[in-house]
Amino acid sequence: MRIGMLQSLASRRALLLLVAAGATLTAGCGTSGKSGAGGSDASVDAGVGGAQFDSAPSSDAAIAVDAGDGGLLAAARAKIKHVIIVNQENRSFDHYFGTFPGADGIPMDGGTPTVCSVVPDDGGCEPPYHDLNDKNSGGPHGTAAYTACVADGGMNGFIASATGGKGIPQGDGGCTPPGSPTCLPSTIDVMGYHNDGEIPNYWAYAKAFALQDHMFEAVASYSLPSHLYMVSGWSATCTPADDPEACVSDNDNPGNGSHVGTQGSAPELPAPEYAWTDVTYLLHKSGVSWRSFIAGGTTPDCDDGEMTCDASAQHYLNPSYWNVLPWFDDVKEDGEIGNVVDMNDFFTDISAGNLAAVNWLTPSDELSEHPPNLVSTGQAYVTRIINAVMQSTFWDSTVIFLTWDDWGGFYDHVLPVSVDENGYGLRVPGLTISPWVKPHAVDHTVYSHDAYRRFIENVFLDGAELDPASDGRPDNRPTVRDSLPQLGDLLTEFDFNQTPNATLVLAPCPAGVDTVGAAPTGPCGL
Repeated sequence: MRIGMLQSLASRRALLLLVAAGATLTAGCGTSGKSGAGGSDASVDAGVGGAQFDSAPSSDAAIAVDAGDGGLLAAARAKIKHVIIVNQENRSFDHYFGTFPGADGIPMDGGTPTVCSVVPDDGGCEPPYHDLNDKNSGGPHGTAAYTACVADGGMNGFIASATGGKGIPQGDGGCTPPGSPTCLPSTIDVMGYHNDGEIPNYWAYAKAFALQDHMFEAVASYSLPSHLYMVSGWSATCTPADDPEACVSDNDNPGNGSHVGTQGSAPELPAPEYAWTDVTYLLHKSGVSWRSFIAGGTTPDCDDGEMTCDASAQHYLNPSYWNVLPWFDDVKEDGEIGNVVDMNDFFTDISAGNLAAVNWLTPSDELSEHPPNLVSTGQAYVTRIINAVMQSTFWDSTVIFLTWDDWGGFYDHVLPVSVDENGYGLRVPGLTISPWVKPHAVDHTVYSHDAYRRFIENVFLDGAELDPASDGRPDNRPTVRDSLPQLGDLLTEFDFNQTPNATLVLAPCPAGVDTVGAAPTGPCGL
């Protein structure tokens, strides 16, 4: 299993250091469609990318703004000085927000799901169900699992993926869900979903700010390719390894090396090498500051996208498959490996009044929500981050993008948009939190994680993008992801003339959460 010797000590130490660094744990309670769970019919076409917004209950519909409007872009450049991307682990959109009002959630008729996933060997068809468990199992989430889950467009292969296509032994002492006609073992929970009873803070942010219900993973694979796409728009292997124009797409073993981190003086060999260009190259050329914050502990995913594996160490000084930037040749050439730092430095930076323009935040295993880690622990970690920003001088000039890197094997009913041979992958949750985002909005625009990079390029780089024809560092990527017509523009979510949104400081571990099964530590890992 992934719960290795380092996990309980190193990851818990990281969690405690986060609190000691100023992210104080507050006692008490937090604030708590279209083809899915119902909701508002008030949709407005926002122009570019076919953007549409629904208001949350008791709110006015968001006002559409054309992202091509030079005034909007100029206002964004004047108002937004900091972008923070918080990247959590392994949850699909339907798994977290499948019953959120106004979202394209789980299709239902009178509250009963009308969709299901086939149980192998004539085991029936299992519909989505409300899962109260704080600890989940999930399923495989590599390229083969993507193909199995999508099931030729049927979106009903999630259980078959979780079981390897095999029949399921019955009677393990519990059924998922209780009373289910298929009586699946409790470890097969990919059809489960959560709501504001289990993840009240995430739902509170979605209600107060903006939720994207068509945010897709950029690549149809697991964490390592996803994180490579997040910063570079590609996942590849180059032969020779240092030639950016001799690369081929690789969504399984990019860089052709060991991606396992260590806590020693050097990573496990052989080290991958990424010769193609990432967005820090453009940031460096333009003098735009950036930092990547890595929580110490264990690495929060398996090297092959499977559900379980031996735990490996995660440390900011050594790259791993969540700490990918030090493996990029351009980061080394620019002398910016030192921009990859410990997660606790984020809170130190905030307290000291120093925050880079672009910030990527990466959790450790225990903080990541990657099954079997507790949902509540990850939510507490994210809440501390958001609280720290909201209680700082940076709130008025900051955008926080919160997302999950891949679907983790969990059910989602929306067929992914195909833009090239590599993606998109399945839907994942995405939220925009800022004083300037249109409040109470559900955004139906098609996005992928590429949209974060596009936002950074528009706001900080005058629209320069990772394009081999123009960026000054050619590579042979098959697709310029940043300018795809299918990719929506997150600028449409903003209104810089509105009254700024108030802060929403929440209890990291709110009372009254209805999750079960968090023993032996209790909710939030406390």
